Amino acid sequence: MSSPNLAPIPELYVSYDSAQKLKHEAAALISWDLSPRQTCDLELLMNGGFYPLKGFMGEADYDGVVENMRTADGTLFPMPITLDVSEKFAEGIEPGQDIALRDQEGVILAILSVTDKWVPNKANEAEKVFGADDLAHPAVNYLHNTAGAVYLGGPLTGIQQPVHYDFKSRRDTPNELRAFFRKMGWRKIVAFQTRNPLHRAHQELTFRAAREAQANLLIQPVVGMTKPGDVDHFTRVRCYEAVLDKYPQSTTHLSLLNLAMRMAGPREALWHAIIRKNHGLTHFIVGRDHAGPGKNSQGKDFYGPYDAQELVAKHQAEIGIEMVDFKQMVYVQEKSQYFPVDEVPEGSTVLDISGTELRRRLREGLEIPDWFSFPEVVKELRRTSPPRSKQGFTVFFTGLSGSGKSTIANALMVKLMEMGGRPVTLLDGDVVRKHLSSELGFSKEHRDINIRRIGYVASEITKNGGIAICAPIAPYTSTRRSVREMIEAFGAFIEVHVATSIEECEKRDRKGLYKLAREGKIKEFTGISDPYEAPETPELRVDTEGAEVDHCAHQVILKLEAMGLIKA
Repeated sequence: MSSPNLAPIPELYVSYDSAQKLKHEAAALISWDLSPRQTCDLELLMNGGFYPLKGFMGEADYDGVVENMRTADGTLFPMPITLDVSEKFAEGIEPGQDIALRDQEGVILAILSVTDKWVPNKANEAEKVFGADDLAHPAVNYLHNTAGAVYLGGPLTGIQQPVHYDFKSRRDTPNELRAFFRKMGWRKIVAFQTRNPLHRAHQELTFRAAREAQANLLIQPVVGMTKPGDVDHFTRVRCYEAVLDKYPQSTTHLSLLNLAMRMAGPREALWHAIIRKNHGLTHFIVGRDHAGPGKNSQGKDFYGPYDAQELVAKHQAEIGIEMVDFKQMVYVQEKSQYFPVDEVPEGSTVLDISGTELRRRLREGLEIPDWFSFPEVVKELRRTSPPRSKQGFTVFFTGLSGSGKSTIANALMVKLMEMGGRPVTLLDGDVVRKHLSSELGFSKEHRDINIRRIGYVASEITKNGGIAICAPIAPYTSTRRSVREMIEAFGAFIEVHVATSIEECEKRDRKGLYKLAREGKIKEFTGISDPYEAPETPELRVDTEGAEVDHCAHQVILKLEAMGLIKA
């Protein structure tokens, strides 16, 4: 382990001249526009980060990986890497065909020679890879509600790597890192994987890990896709750069990894270890509940705290990388220093601030003590996380047609405008239909597109510090969830269920829509011929029966005050 093999690792790119020729030929091929997650996967396939994979997995490799973490030839690989596409696109594709893979700007990055096309058992994939078919897991939710229904597999011919305009000097391919280690004469290198800003406990942990392994340190944060709600990578990288000089320059390096995380706990940790081995690392820090997604729908952790460490320890010799187990670091007040949690002197006062508590302090503009984090990091976090009363947010009303959503939304808008301080925009269902979605019908697919458009506009308003008030019917749980994720990347999302009964809604029906729906003259009408999936845990539930509009709007105002979003 002390003498790593730093020879170049195989890549899937062709030469520059061949790439130019292929680019010209590929222009005539059927194209698939890659999603952000697929672009991350493609980059690490092409540059050797996912070695020994030579493309997106075929069905036999996929089955083996899902069932027992091994490809068809027995190679250890814990994560299925597949190209998911829509049923419509898949109809025109057959094995033996080449397709061009393009980024979201339309640039051709690679050619996929399709060998396999199949419809996966997604429930089985969720159960085996993520441990449960539970939509509370972000990757399971992605699998069922975002990923395409059909998988394509086959070898790749790499034409060019995805373009990154940010932090170019911090991005290294596996071979660039290997060359750097060779040049520096580093023989032992320990990798620290993170998707969070670095605080003092992390610094203490990484110092100790490098010292114990007598190794140099690579801080390798993930800047692809992490967990919904995480601090954006631009802010995080500025935080990393702000504290880099706290580390010895000659023994520490910062490099960004464009990985789309799945938050798959033990399997994810093993996958991370393989990726680090491919980047030339000899040691890898595996944390407590490494890459855990939080709580399942029963309120329990998806994985045990040390499951990831146990799985990596079991396979480390086969991978050829040594695990350094993460010891949770806590601050001991009497000693004014950090200790591993199992080495705290008896009778000591242990201080700690959880991620939730840190977000609360940032949100409310409270002090964050120096023992917990570096002033430079806190300054960066405050720039992108101002106190909650200065952040943008979205109030999202959902309920049946005629429930009173629009009326309450209008009253709320007036009350918020009276208070002043932030611009307020009302995205009412009928108004949006007229200006944003006039070409859409009322099929489930079109209603989903309409709600996602509303969500996108609301997320932009929220990102820029404004208040968005939305009042569509939004009958489907999965669509509301994806809108929540879109908005919570930038600010608070307050779901208000206007829980008026269908009988009351029919009584109020000025346009006669319910009558037409019951007569079968309007197809797919929510509450009659199409379901309304009521929110289980909205931030607020209001019932308009026997209640004044002003009272309902005031309930929302009180909720916003309680959440710290507005000041009385």
